[in-house]
Amino acid sequence: MRAPFDILADYERRSLAHATPLPVQAAADGAVWRGVAYRVGARRLVSGFAEVVEIVPVPAVTPVPGAQAWLLGVGNLRGNLLPVVDLKSFLEGDRSALHENQRVLVVRQPGGDVAVLIDELYGQRSFGADDEADLDGLGEGRYAHFVQRAFRTGEQVWGVFDLDRLARTPEFRQAAA
Repeated sequence: MRAPFDILADYERRSLAHATPLPVQAAADGAVWRGVAYRVGARRLVSGFAEVVEIVPVPAVTPVPGAQAWLLGVGNLRGNLLPVVDLKSFLEGDRSALHENQRVLVVRQPGGDVAVLIDELYGQRSFGADDEADLDGLGEGRYAHFVQRAFRTGEQVWGVFDLDRLARTPEFRQAAA
């Protein structure tokens, strides 16, 4: 008869033989880039985790008279008033069609946070150095100032959108018409 310890050791050996290995951990030198993936219009974009304070459903918005068309208004987020910006309208000139699945990325900017409306949230994405890709049109038009790098996963190209640069852009900071 086998000892209980030997039986447990056998179970461990057999289960480890069938275990799926963990993904290779990224080296501390930044070999893996991680961010929040989302869609604005037809473009799939990602922004670094450090640029996004939080992601929330679109708050009720109160319009601001005399503001730029891309400023939807101000929203109340847990007692804090935030400007809510339609990113598609700011970049493309076309207003986003509002729907209940949209989210806002809360972005830190000098003078206070701002909520940036996105069309669809995809969640977290990770990319290795070998996933670097050509921009494939993602950096055209007004996007060129904010998208200067891209990654590819399968057939999909993701433009890295610089939310910090957006928050520092003088036109973006001056929403008054």
